[in-house]
Amino acid sequence: MAKLSEEAKKAIGELSPSVVATANKDGKPNVSLKGSFRVLDDEHILFADIASPRTTANLRENPQLSAIVFDAANRKGCRVWGKAVEILDNGNLFDTISAEYSAKGMKVKHVVKVKVDEAITF
Repeated sequence: MAKLSEEAKKAIGELSPSVVATANKDGKPNVSLKGSFRVLDDEHILFADIASPRTTANLRENPQLSAIVFDAANRKGCRVWGKAVEILDNGNLFDTISAEYSAKGMKVKHVVKVKVDEAITF
């Protein structure tokens, strides 16, 4: 398991948007724009599934994912490779994230917890 560098944590915590790439068990790819990436701890990140049924379905079949968080104007960001280790639809973590987005008028369907295998900043 990779430990996120302070630079990677800063990029993930501050930059938006993010793009998540997944594939189903047959290898059919999907890409989804996210605005909810955040660092959970030194080895995990998470994001909210608000309107991404294919992303969640793919991760249930094939937990591997790749993501990029970036600031296009300044050409800075972080690439992440990892594995979805939990897809939550209840519990404290889900409730906390769901409440945050509910206040913005958005309904969270799932919270995806990702174990980071590698993270590279640029």
